[in-house]
Order: sequence, then structure tokens, then C-alpha cells
Amino acid sequence: MTTAVLHAPRDLRIEQRPIPAPSEGEVLVRILSVGVCGSDVHYYEHGRIGDYVVQRPLVLGHESSGRIVGVGEGVSPGRVGERVAIEPGEPCRRCEQCRTGRYNLCPNIRFHGTPPIDGTLAEFVAVRAELAYPVPDEISDNAAALLEPLSVGIWANRKAGIQIGTSVLIAGAGPIGLVATKVARASGATRITVTDVNRNRLSAASACGATQVAVPGSDKFAGEFDAFIDCSGSPAAIDAGIRLVKPAGSVVLVGMGADELTLPLAIIQRRELVVTGTFRYANTWPAAIALVASGRVTLDDLVTGEFSLADVEKALTAGRDPHSVKAVVRPAP
Repeated sequence: MTTAVLHAPRDLRIEQRPIPAPSEGEVLVRILSVGVCGSDVHYYEHGRIGDYVVQRPLVLGHESSGRIVGVGEGVSPGRVGERVAIEPGEPCRRCEQCRTGRYNLCPNIRFHGTPPIDGTLAEFVAVRAELAYPVPDEISDNAAALLEPLSVGIWANRKAGIQIGTSVLIAGAGPIGLVATKVARASGATRITVTDVNRNRLSAASACGATQVAVPGSDKFAGEFDAFIDCSGSPAAIDAGIRLVKPAGSVVLVGMGADELTLPLAIIQRRELVVTGTFRYANTWPAAIALVASGRVTLDDLVTGEFSLADVEKALTAGRDPHSVKAVVRPAP
């Protein structure tokens, strides 16, 4: 099978590898769509994210959909032919975090496309059967792949307590900020303000359901919010956002930026704000599938470019175009 393999920063090679055989409890999936994530781009450009370092050849990719073409022992043969979305994190299911349902915090989790675990920028991938979620015909191959970033948006909204009548400020209108906006709208938020320095992205945010958009420092907006979701990772945006949250409100930090930052502690204490980070998601995939299948959330409109496996490097650099939102790789010939 054809595979895109990262050997070092900016050293990505198209290689042939054996098609994997599904082990007990696994299914073999022909990959149909893979969304390009910011983390994929970071590994491509820098070879590392924090403590995760590319030390040997690595297959990137973790936003994936496909069709089951084979099953391992213990899996019903009836699953062959199913179109599926793949949840990319394989927890150990034994540790304290897994046993309490917080499997996203499993210290032993094997996450696709994160060193040293290979991802899905390949024609075939073997995955645990329970992580291959059947998707209905209403969900396209691209949308099925983007259920992964949608899960990030669902998790952020849950952490922020977004519900009917909520007001929320979202900083950053990249793909995660846009899916967070879509989920906030679907959850009943009545005031959704999105900020970004890129006016093209702000236009996308308006199309995704934002009731107001603004460029920080140039466009003004009034009032406070029940919740603030940061998808930018910008220390300045985080500081400004916290100052706009109402007493007893929520602050959810999603964006990856500086490892350390200064927070307005007096405001957090005086207003009794709840400040939390997020790490991926847990138990979100059924909700993600239901939201897209019902039409309450659309994902195909986020795709601004499709690429073959041979053009993976073009997909990884597509984000340099200010009009680009989401690149998708289509590995199947």
C-alpha cells in the first residue's frame, strides 16, 4: 500500500508498505478521507510538539474515515463494507483514568499520528473495532473524517457549559474555533462572538453561526459573556477573554500556544471563574455523528481543498493560504 512517511522536518516521503493484517478485535479499514490537523503541520515543520518528538519514520494523520474491508478474530464478518469514522486514541482501558471514564487522560493512550504511533495517511489501517464508528449515508467521507475535530468542539462546549440562552466568546476562527462555533449554535447559545486577526476566517465564522465577529484591537463589541473558549493559544487573547467573562462563568483553554502564561488572578478570584484546559475529548463520537447526520452541524463546508497521497506536502502547507480552512487528503486511488 502507499503511505506518506515523515522522516524528519520537511522530509516527507511516499513509500510502499505491506497492508496490515487485522489482529484479534481489530478491523482493516481502507482509508477514504484524512483531515489535515495543525498538529500534523507542526510535526511536518518542526519534528516535534512538546515532549513528542519524531525520532523514527512516522505516518501522520488522525482525522480519518474509511470503509471496513476485513476483520480480525472476534469481530463479526458482517461489519465488512461498513463506512466508518475512526476515533484515533486507543486507551489502555486498565488505568484509573480509563476506569473512571476519562480515557482521554490515559497515560498509556496510543494516539494516531503522535510519535511513536503511526497515523492514517495511508491506504489501509488496522484499528480496534470499537473505535471504528459506523456512519450513515447522510455523512460524507470528508465529514466523517472531520468528526474528530468536531469532537474537540463538542468537548470544549461541554466544559464551558454551553446551553440554550448562553452567551459565549470564542477566540480563534481556525478549524477548531469554527467547529466550536457550530456546536455552540447547535447547543442553543444565543450570543456567539468570534474573534480572529484574519478577516477571511471571520467570514467563515459568520457562516458557521457566529452572531458577531471582531478583529481584536480594531473592532469593538460590548458586554460580558457566560463563557469564554480560547482556540487561539494567544496569551493576549486569553487575557482579554478572561476579563470579559461574567461572575461564576467558565473559561476553557483549547488552543495550544505558550507553555506558560500570566492570568488576571484577581479577576478569576473575585468573579469565581472556573478555568480549565482540555485534552482531546472523551465519549463524544455518538453525539458528533448525531449532530452531523441530523443536519444540525455541517462539516463539508469547512473543506477548502482535496489532495491525493502523492500531494500530501501540498495539503500540509495549504494553511499558508489565508483563504484556506481545512485540507483533506483522499488516499484511495
